Amino acid sequence: MKTKARLSSRMPGVWPRISIAALALTLSAALAAGAMNRRELNRLRELAEHGDANAQYNLGVAYAYGDGVTKDSAEAIRWYRLAAEQNLPQALCNLGVMYSRGEGVLPDEVEAVRWYRKAAELGDVNAQYNLGSHYLTGEGVPKDEIEAAVWFRRAADQGEATAQYNLGMMYATGQGRPKDSVEAVRWLRKAAEQNVIEAQFNLGVLFATGTGVIKDPVQAHAWWNVAAANGHEEARTLMAQVERDFLPEEKAEATRLARELFEKTRAAAEKAAKK
Repeated sequence: MKTKARLSSRMPGVWPRISIAALALTLSAALAAGAMNRRELNRLRELAEHGDANAQYNLGVAYAYGDGVTKDSAEAIRWYRLAAEQNLPQALCNLGVMYSRGEGVLPDEVEAVRWYRKAAELGDVNAQYNLGSHYLTGEGVPKDEIEAAVWFRRAADQGEATAQYNLGMMYATGQGRPKDSVEAVRWLRKAAEQNVIEAQFNLGVLFATGTGVIKDPVQAHAWWNVAAANGHEEARTLMAQVERDFLPEEKAEATRLARELFEKTRAAAEKAAKK
């Protein structure tokens, strides 16, 4: 029986990412855990008021999320802006997010792009991803798929999983990049291994059809199995179709491989969640 498998063209990554990682203060661990006490908060405020950019940024995060203080988007903006004036990339990115979301300011995608660009050029991976998303959708900037791919590539090179997925799909479809199935497989595999569900599904499709990779129904079944375990219903359907033609040893190998992939991708997801 021939399995009819088509790539899913869904791109899950078009929402702005806020930078909350890589905090450079001793106090940051407590902040990230949402467990700052009054003494820690007072020390953070003291450092921020004396011009420490990281403290200003961390205080902005505290007000943005209501960690140790009453949530106050306008106050978050104020502290982010002070840190941004010192070119702290995370603060620049988060200012862009606040303008994208209209939190503490009126929504303004043009202004959001301005801040994302500053942060992206300083290497902030979330800003690079956000800027790529804006070029892809044409929000706040003229739509430009080639430029979107440039910024997704920069974020993907830093390990940003959804950027890797988007870049893989752009190679798969020839959107903003010359169509290149081998490159599509390379980037989709990176994203799939970081537990991006659509990447897992589409990598299965490429193995099933022999696109950019040697045709391998066992690999296809294994990746669809992982995607199905993550809730992808179409993957579950295709997995059932392809296994009808399996020999017992092929089904056993596909199950073993899926188990191995599932453990690997779950570990990657847990690691990413701790960042």
